[in-house]
Amino acid sequence: MDSKERFSSRVDAYVKYRPSYPAEAISYLYDTAGFRPEDEIADIGAGTGIFSKLLLARGSRVIAIEPNQPMREAAVQELGHHAHYRAASGAAEATGLPDSSVDHIVCAQSFHWFDRGAAQLEFRRILKPGGKAVLIWNSRLQEGTPFLEEYEQLLLAYGTDYEKVRHKNISKEDLSSFFQPGKLRDARFSMRQLLNLEELGGRLQSSSYAPQAGHPNYEPMMAELKKIFERNQQNGVVSFDYETEVFWGEV
Repeated sequence: MDSKERFSSRVDAYVKYRPSYPAEAISYLYDTAGFRPEDEIADIGAGTGIFSKLLLARGSRVIAIEPNQPMREAAVQELGHHAHYRAASGAAEATGLPDSSVDHIVCAQSFHWFDRGAAQLEFRRILKPGGKAVLIWNSRLQEGTPFLEEYEQLLLAYGTDYEKVRHKNISKEDLSSFFQPGKLRDARFSMRQLLNLEELGGRLQSSSYAPQAGHPNYEPMMAELKKIFERNQQNGVVSFDYETEVFWGEV
């Protein structure tokens, strides 16, 4: 499936059940990475606007570039009233933005879908001198608690192409060639969602590799998910744990 269309049927689940990002990570961008409230920031692969919303709250102006129309429309519905927000159809490899037009770039939960070589050239073109690119992911922890480990096994057993897409190649070593030599910096933050059974099912369905209703794996997957929840829930919720990874520097 075209990476730009993978989430078209999952927009509602994405809006309702995908997490935001830790406040500490946003503060890090403004305190350490050089973001300023008055900056113009391109949010590339902006999806439903989760990260754009956090930048707007800091006073920055956001140009949200998103090729998927249903996701872009969901973001506009949420943020379109904001004077500092503008959404546009485009991709990391061809944003449609003018040369040297943005102070910084952010890619939240999106960079692993890009053609890195083409995106690198495009980022260099649209960034102002000294501008930074920030790549950020909420990376789900795959081990550390019985729930996290059982959830990982669920995805391996029932996911449509999970084994293929889970290898994002987002280590510091993998990403270093995208940035100027010696310029890549990184930071990590902890985060979690506390989810009841309905929310856990919605979080699963927001993933592009989760089979949807009508697929042969859907019913057995959801039945097994309920068993995993019942084995691991405490006070009606399970802890869905993440490490938020931030990589940034000049491209």
